[in-house]
Amino acid sequence: MLDPAQPIIDPHHHLWKARPDPYLLADLVADLRTGHNVLATVFIQCGSAYRKDGPDELRPVGETEFVAAAATECKSGAYGNLRACAGIIGHADCLLGDRIDAVLEAHIQAGGGRFKGIRHSGTYDPGIAPTAPPGAPPGLYRDPAFQAGFARLHRLGMTFEAWLYHPQLGDLLDLLRAFPDQKVVLNHFGGPLGVGPYEGRRPEVFAQWRAHTVELATCENLYLKLGGLAMNVNGFGYHHEPLPPSSGEMASAWRPYVETAVAAFGVNRCMFESNFPVDKGMCSYPVLWNAFKRLAAGCSADEKAALFHRTAQQFYELPAVG
Repeated sequence: MLDPAQPIIDPHHHLWKARPDPYLLADLVADLRTGHNVLATVFIQCGSAYRKDGPDELRPVGETEFVAAAATECKSGAYGNLRACAGIIGHADCLLGDRIDAVLEAHIQAGGGRFKGIRHSGTYDPGIAPTAPPGAPPGLYRDPAFQAGFARLHRLGMTFEAWLYHPQLGDLLDLLRAFPDQKVVLNHFGGPLGVGPYEGRRPEVFAQWRAHTVELATCENLYLKLGGLAMNVNGFGYHHEPLPPSSGEMASAWRPYVETAVAAFGVNRCMFESNFPVDKGMCSYPVLWNAFKRLAAGCSADEKAALFHRTAQQFYELPAVG
């Protein structure tokens, strides 16, 4: 492990039990305990353990109940000082408009003080399959009905996780400018695509992504998660190789994205994320964080603190670590 003492808050991972490859608290802890100093994590909505009955709009609250139980188990001391799922991000349908309030309040009650906000993904591209069915309709973040629900988040102090592909980032820019007081974090670098019609066009895609990123950084209410590039949709293709990538290979491939993002947003609005277990299809947890540490090697101790834990701690209002 590189720099094994560096405190880390992993601000983006999932748990699920209803898929062919369950990933539960014990599986997460097994990954976290591979040598890096991960002290706390934030769970991000993934459609797991939804309620099977009751009003449709309240079914996502089941996920928060499921994750809150895991967080309580972890806090009992069973895993030492680790605080897994110290923050919980669930789902509420912003298309509900004012009716989203009841869903948010149910999440807050179920979260036991850990519920921080929602993710309502807007990923859509006609040339590729959605990252998670059923995907989103085109132009979701521009829809007045969506914006009516989105407008309710600030009233309850909720954060918002934005997840889009790079051609859609103009939609996010308009949303941020319309709601400058709403705290938003963009997942996975903003989804620079590398499959389907974008395959073999990395320089062109990077130029488009970079232009969007620089413009988005002018919105002070937006933060950025540095990770998720090991997903198939980004087109790095590590899963086609006979061996998993080394941390050096990933750091070399991802350096232009990290350097662009940090230059635009600054370390106090950037946070490294694992996106596990999704990225586990390409690489292991310890190698991934070694790649991040290689990418941050030229940073000062204070800059590293921001990238690895402080930005996440402040954005999600978690107890301080390190």
